[in-house]
Amino acid sequence: MKFVRSFGYFALLLAGCTVAKTVVQLDLENAVVSPDGFSRSAIVVNGISPGTVLTGTKGESFQVKVNNLLTDESMNRSTSVHWHGIFQPHTNAMDGTAFVTQCPIAPGNSFTYSFTPPNQAGTFWYHSHFRLQYCEGLRGAMVIYDPDDPYLSLYDVDDESTIITLADWYHVNAFEATRGFLPESLLINGVGRYVGGPATPLSVINVDQGKRYRIRLISMACRPDYLFSIDNHTFTVIEADGEPTAPLVVDSIPIAAAQRYSFILEANQTVDNYFIRGFPTSYPSSLDGGQNSAILRYSGAPIEDPPTRTWSLVNPLIESNLHALNTPGAPGVPGVGNADVNINLISQRNDTTILFEINGVSYVSPETPVLLQILSGAVSAAELQPSGSVYTLPPNQVVEVSFPGTFLATSHPFHLHGHAFDVVRSAGTAEYNYVNPVRRDTVSSGDPTDNVTIRFTTDNPGPWLLHCHNDWHLDQGMAVVFAEDAPDTAKADPVNGQWKKLCPIYDSLSADEQ
Repeated sequence: MKFVRSFGYFALLLAGCTVAKTVVQLDLENAVVSPDGFSRSAIVVNGISPGTVLTGTKGESFQVKVNNLLTDESMNRSTSVHWHGIFQPHTNAMDGTAFVTQCPIAPGNSFTYSFTPPNQAGTFWYHSHFRLQYCEGLRGAMVIYDPDDPYLSLYDVDDESTIITLADWYHVNAFEATRGFLPESLLINGVGRYVGGPATPLSVINVDQGKRYRIRLISMACRPDYLFSIDNHTFTVIEADGEPTAPLVVDSIPIAAAQRYSFILEANQTVDNYFIRGFPTSYPSSLDGGQNSAILRYSGAPIEDPPTRTWSLVNPLIESNLHALNTPGAPGVPGVGNADVNINLISQRNDTTILFEINGVSYVSPETPVLLQILSGAVSAAELQPSGSVYTLPPNQVVEVSFPGTFLATSHPFHLHGHAFDVVRSAGTAEYNYVNPVRRDTVSSGDPTDNVTIRFTTDNPGPWLLHCHNDWHLDQGMAVVFAEDAPDTAKADPVNGQWKKLCPIYDSLSADEQ
């Protein structure tokens, strides 16, 4: 029996198998937490939030048993868990998207997600994909390590201690944090401070002078954008959303909800404490009193908050300056509208219903998951529910999707399940790049003058959600489903007996159990 890294859980090589398997159990419970000094009920994973870090090695399979022990109906008692950035080839049923790929897991029940990301490595995360639960704490980091990482020689340390998570936090239930409600605090690795609150000990990233660290930065935010920086340090970006990039030196990183970056940090400054900053760029805030901050602590530095430094940021990451490292180039014939399928998604808020619409339709979760509808014989857009929100896509075709910002006042982070995509036009530029654009799975739509455009190939059958990762906007209808190669989905994505039981159990629940 061969043991491999799994941070507190076990990973074993099954006899007679050639693929290692990371086996993990996640217990989802309600608990009172006080990550910024204010106590409130929340959702914890194995007793903590963010939850247990999931790790594996490239090519390994995952078997994650989710135990639903939730009791607080104000946060919904049923649940599902999505593995953000994992493509799920031939395992669409394991994507964890409530009412798209599964019915939710009922309280008192469990479900085991089994999947193998065959060619993926990098920085990912997991979170509830049911209503607003991930805003209540149901989220955690996930890393797949690559023994053949092309940048392996450029850093000395890459482990759980070099993961940095950003999460907005509210002192009220997520359903009360309506439009215009601002976060009380930013939690960095699960802790933070708020205006008028106690001086809660800040999260600390410990480093040794002279060593090089691969920092994995994950925005688990439900709403805001942040500008990430570390006083007196620059760094080299090498990954965006699980996709290696050509190295890019910056002094700060704008990061939207659900995005991830890896960067190499050289501990080359004087031994001391330095503030790590996650400054909100989508609402008023400050850095006073250690708000929106954590600590980079050099070995030998005193155990205290850092001094306030004047550190001017002059070289922020600009997405259009990032380029894919592996097989760069968008698929298909270069040029706007030259893909096999071209889709223009016009998003706007309906001021009467206060819901979001895409191409005139607000997404409402269907009673029967889209995958189950397909497995039951529905394959055309006219047959599939929710009506007007499902786009059927043919197999092995190049799709170009544009997100005009004309009717949106602010930027929105759009995430596509089941794929990475090439961002041929980024926010902040009118130029199109089909030669070597960045490849990722979550992109910001920019301001009203932008027309962010992406390309991908339909090589992964199944229904995949495309949605705004502001969780309130998703709950208000800012989503569509791409039903990819629906006629072949049943063959490409077999489901197991446990999955088939989810809907009958959920459908039998009372309203307070859902």
